[in-house]
Amino acid sequence: MDLLVKFEVGKHVRPAKRLGQALGVWLLLAAPAWAFSDLQFRVQGGSEELRTALERASLIRQAQAQNVVDPLEVFSTARAEYGRLIGVFYEQGYYAPQISVRVDGREAADISPLDPPAQVREIVVELVPGPAFEFGRAQIAPLAQGTVLPEGFAPGAPARSTAIREATGTAIDQWRAQGHAKAEPTGQAITANHPARALDVAITLTPGPRLTFGALRPDGQQAVRPERIVEIAGLPTGEVFDPEQIDRAAQRLRATGTFSSVALREAEAANADGSLDIAANVVEAPPRRIGAGIEYDTERGGKLSGFWLHRNFLGGAERFRIEGMVDGLAARAGGLDYSLGIEFSRPATFTPDTTLTFELLAETEKEPDFEARRVRADVKLVHRFSDDLSFSGGLGVLAERADFGPALGIRRDYRLLLLPFDATYDRRDDERNPRSGYYLNASLTPFYGTGATGAGARGTADARGYYPVGERVVLAGRAQLGAVYGPGLFATPRDFLFYSGGGGSVRGQPYRSLGVTTGGVFSGGKGFASTTLELRMQATDTIGLAAFADAGYVSAGTFTGASAWHAGAGIGIRYDTVIGPLRLDVGFPVRGTTGRGAQLYLGIGQAF
Repeated sequence: MDLLVKFEVGKHVRPAKRLGQALGVWLLLAAPAWAFSDLQFRVQGGSEELRTALERASLIRQAQAQNVVDPLEVFSTARAEYGRLIGVFYEQGYYAPQISVRVDGREAADISPLDPPAQVREIVVELVPGPAFEFGRAQIAPLAQGTVLPEGFAPGAPARSTAIREATGTAIDQWRAQGHAKAEPTGQAITANHPARALDVAITLTPGPRLTFGALRPDGQQAVRPERIVEIAGLPTGEVFDPEQIDRAAQRLRATGTFSSVALREAEAANADGSLDIAANVVEAPPRRIGAGIEYDTERGGKLSGFWLHRNFLGGAERFRIEGMVDGLAARAGGLDYSLGIEFSRPATFTPDTTLTFELLAETEKEPDFEARRVRADVKLVHRFSDDLSFSGGLGVLAERADFGPALGIRRDYRLLLLPFDATYDRRDDERNPRSGYYLNASLTPFYGTGATGAGARGTADARGYYPVGERVVLAGRAQLGAVYGPGLFATPRDFLFYSGGGGSVRGQPYRSLGVTTGGVFSGGKGFASTTLELRMQATDTIGLAAFADAGYVSAGTFTGASAWHAGAGIGIRYDTVIGPLRLDVGFPVRGTTGRGAQLYLGIGQAF
């Protein structure tokens, strides 16, 4: 909203004027490169907050900092200084300022744009704020039911122009939230009463009719079918207009990853039936993408991964991803592991917030205490209740053949029917490099196995928190729990058991070094817990430092029977990149016998 002020008493302040077409001729003329060598910026009176705001907003100060040398550009900047600074005065509640911008002794506003100075040596900016104003009358009408205006817009409060804009915006938003999509300010009476040092404000609103959602009209798509854009957006056609529904529709489209740009815009005018159409302007992202990752662990060795992704596999914003991994390169323990995964997801299945996914994973593992080959397939529905909360549930099957025990002499074949459930609540400010917020995840997978496995359930919990200490330090913490209920230790698939040690649990301890020994057989356990505390400090704009302490616990039963715990601590360095921080950690054992000494970890992204 533009702010117009009628002065009853006071000195006229000349606003900045457009230079006009004639000035464009001068821009084409060669001018000698004289830099103004002296700038004096004086503020007589006013608060320290006002002084700081004026200095930061000054175009002249910015030009000097940027080493502007062209005298014509300096002169143009000086003439624009009036408009910039008077806006700052209004924002701070000063409505009778005196502004002087002298270029080599002459007022910049009095110099004709047709006769600009050939050189500029000195600029003097003198500002006299005058008295601070308060609101005399502060009125916006009519207001929607339940509207609460900001506290700063009230009689006796500092008469800041920003308070007027904020209050008007709040009033308009409340009308829009109740279906009046075309609510707008249609009148204003703003008067500065200088003797009383008061600003009287009366804003008139026109709510307009209560509207409903009309049709969503996609525009800009090339390969994605328009009807799928409508389904994914999920705009509730026929329901009362609600701007939050527009925001959610845009977020659903962005969440598919199919579009590089999404903008939903309301039609200029409502339809005859009282509905309002919405245009969905989209720009499709490149449909195919490839990527790779690398990690290194002193004990486990190198890990290479790569993927191929199609963002619009069947023309309906479906995602198809193939990912492969090789782990254990130059490992000190275990052997090479391989995995190949395929994932297909279809957004807006059954509801706009529900995604159907199919997952298939085939992998091999060669660890010091077992070797396994397994195949797992899952079909799930993932529902997003909000931007923060999601829930998934489905059906899966797992087939695993494992050799373990002394000389890997025990062989077990596991065949399981799975019912996986998962819930995530994510309030982190940044997924890749969080500085505040928290993350909660819980999973429960009931299963039924043939043969000796029988029925049971596997559950996990993961809680992470981030607390900023000043601008450059973050205290981060993590706690993990895991448990298997039902079958005995030997009757449990190796993929369901828990170990501790390595980059995902306890740094400073070798990968999967902590397990349990039952009947002379070393393996993972049915109970697991770990904690991590990390202090992160941003040393420079791109370099970060970290200090951490980790501890882990594993038990043979579900937190019963034989058990052990170990701990590690260390330091790390981070280097910020566009894909997240590169991470290098060095961990040392604190409790527990490893015989390995320091452990090195290299990866992309924070440890958690």
